[in-house]
Amino acid sequence: MKTYTAVDLFCGCGGMSWGAMQAGFQILAGLDSDKHALATYQRNFGEQIRRLEDITIISPVQLADDLKLQPGTLDMLIGGPPCQGFSKNVPRKQRFFEDPRNQLVSRFLEFVEYLQPKVVVMENVAEMKNGFDGAYTNEMRERLERAGYAMDVQVLFAPDFGVPQRRRRAFFIANRLGESNFFPAPTHFLSQSDSLFSSDANFVTVREAIGDLPSLQHGEGTTPIDYGHSAQSAYQRLMRQNSVVLHDHVARGLQETQVKRLSALKAGQGAKDLPKELQPKSHFSGAYGRLEWTATAPTLTRWLFHPGSGRFGHPTDTRVITIREAARLQSFSDDFVFTGSYIQKSHQVGNAVPPLVMQAIATRVLSWLGAASDQEMPQRLHGLGSPQNERHLVAK
Repeated sequence: MKTYTAVDLFCGCGGMSWGAMQAGFQILAGLDSDKHALATYQRNFGEQIRRLEDITIISPVQLADDLKLQPGTLDMLIGGPPCQGFSKNVPRKQRFFEDPRNQLVSRFLEFVEYLQPKVVVMENVAEMKNGFDGAYTNEMRERLERAGYAMDVQVLFAPDFGVPQRRRRAFFIANRLGESNFFPAPTHFLSQSDSLFSSDANFVTVREAIGDLPSLQHGEGTTPIDYGHSAQSAYQRLMRQNSVVLHDHVARGLQETQVKRLSALKAGQGAKDLPKELQPKSHFSGAYGRLEWTATAPTLTRWLFHPGSGRFGHPTDTRVITIREAARLQSFSDDFVFTGSYIQKSHQVGNAVPPLVMQAIATRVLSWLGAASDQEMPQRLHGLGSPQNERHLVAK
């Protein structure tokens, strides 16, 4: 059975790598300049395949030599270059095309141009697709076409692929295999029925994602612990299937004012619903918001440890969500273990690409690579098919 390979640039803690690995790829390396995120990457993928590198310093030639890769032999190059200059959290007047924070996209393309992988997958904020009148998208398309690739870009909605979080991100996919139908079809759908009998193909709700995890109040919890309850949904069974204990289900301690504010709110409410004497003088949209059991979660950010920075309150317990609950809402399975301080883990989870979205993409890519390999195989091997994933994470 043929093994297909991938390299992850700007890998962070490993959301894209985790999804690609679940689909069946062998991860050769993950590069990042964040030592805390790389410690988590090492914990989950192994010491031998992570590298603490500033990608502006290491060259594509050096990386290829280190990995003993000949140009054209890598199956898939993936990555999510930091691109804060495009974020909607940055005021429009402070966004500009030449922002140094946006130049790592060009650096990513330099690695593509030298390594010549068969398939390229790049993730970024949704605003990048059309930002600056599409300048970056146009530059990427032109450079990739010159290098022999066909490219397309689409903003994907994470709940469409079984992720219990309303996250939208732009994915740029390119290949030199002659494929023109780039993106996977959604596997989940918004229920149009009020029936009590939900389908596994419906959008995954907060309750279906984290409702099996033990109740905690702020400051409580130890790690690791036993689950304490059986799984109650297909998604919970999916997350648990390779884990026997629960890591990182610890509630961060809160200040007295934060406790009072969360105590005054019900599921789905936020700062605007607080009594006047408890309202903060100024706040972000969604601040002190509690999640709703029956809805998908809003987009998680790296600030998920702070109740005043978004809708990170537990639906009923007086606390913010734990690292494990946040990881579940990002679709990290329970056997993925984070390292570092609570805040460092929060940043890792909030910055990650949801693994289930990447798995859906990687599964589609495998079908292309398998078809290409079949065409090159002797006739007696034709029809053996592509590798099957032993730890399939897409809910059926």
